[in-house]
Amino acid sequence: MLEGAKLMGAGAATIASAGAAVGIGNVFSSLIHSVARNPSLAKQLFGYAILGFALTEAIALFALMMAFLISFVFRRLLILGGL
Repeated sequence: MLEGAKLMGAGAATIASAGAAVGIGNVFSSLIHSVARNPSLAKQLFGYAILGFALTEAIALFALMMAFLISFVFRRLLILGGL
């Protein structure tokens, strides 16, 4: 029963990857739209887009880290009798 709950928790933690993918799509969609409206600001807007991409990607990496922690670290703690 506990093993199934851990797998469900790890699966729920990976749902944030879909949200991060949507966020990255929005960042670059906004970049294209903004550069089309004002091409003279392309260099400055690209810097902002890279910052937005990095922050959004960090959320996806944190979610992946949590999924791995739920899947593997808690399993070892159960085997060792920690939980």
